[in-house]
Order: sequence, then structure tokens, then C-alpha cells
Amino acid sequence: MAELSTIARPYAEALFATARDDQAGLASWSSLVAELAQVASLGDVREALTDPRLNAAQRIELFAGLIKTPLSAAARNFIELLVSNNRILVLPQIAEQFEILKNRHEGTALAQISSAYALSDEQVQKLVSGLEKKFGLKLKPAVTIDTSLIGGVRVTVGDQVLDTSVQAQLARMRDTLAA
Repeated sequence: MAELSTIARPYAEALFATARDDQAGLASWSSLVAELAQVASLGDVREALTDPRLNAAQRIELFAGLIKTPLSAAARNFIELLVSNNRILVLPQIAEQFEILKNRHEGTALAQISSAYALSDEQVQKLVSGLEKKFGLKLKPAVTIDTSLIGGVRVTVGDQVLDTSVQAQLARMRDTLAA
């Protein structure tokens, strides 16, 4: 997977530079890139785009026709670039890298919160408030339920993980006893 992110990075950086200077704004580009990535990740689309019977122009028209959002000239050029370089299937990784660049630019980050039980809005806000102080960033929470945690939460912000789950505590105790 590291190879795909390495391939995606220059495309995401170029797209981000274009989006930052575009009057449509980063939010508009972010939703478009997410839509492009979602379409590119569909199995039938991936199969059609790799069909050797289609030439580049047909692939571009096929892919552009599947996008609901009207495409600007810059967005269409981006799709043409990806198709001509055989990188259209890397769009999910490009979208991921684009979001990272967008969040960094805005001084925000995604906080992936896994909890053993459903959290109320108040609990999420309290947790996010404490995490924002710790990380010094404005966090956007994405909460999921993972019953294998037994209790507590696991928070991932970028490449940092805070794991206060019962599962993690049991694993630490097991390691301590085994040592």
C-alpha cells in the first residue's frame, strides 16, 4: 500500500495547489474528489477502465459520464491526466492524500474514535474537546462502534493512536506477565 500512496502523493499535491487557487474553493473540490474516488473504487468501474478494448478518450468519457457533479475544465483535465498516465484507479488514495493536505491547510485533523459502546453527542464533544487541547488542532470526529474493545475508546489522529480500551489494557497486562 505504501507504493500506492507514493504514486498518489504528487497528484494530490498538484490537485490541492489547483484547488487552493480556484475560486470554487477547497470544500467544493474536496467533495468532487471524494465523488471521483468513490466512483473509481467501484468494481464494475475498475473493470471497465482496465478494459484493453477502450482507448483513452473512451475511458475519459466513460468515467466523466459516471460523475453526477458537473465537471469544470480543471476537473476534466485532471481526469484526462490520470487516464493518460494509467493512474485513474489510484483515485481513492489521491482523495485520501488530498484530504490530509486540506486538513493540514485548515489546521484540522480527522479523529477516528472507536468505542465499545455508542457515545452520546455530549460525550463525543467532551472527548473531542480534550483531544483538541492535547493535539493543538481542531478535530473532526468520526465515531464507530467496535465491541471487541470491551470498554473504553481508541482514538486515531493521523499516525498517533491513543488506546484506553479494556482490550489494550488486557494486552499490556498479558505482556507484563509474560515478560
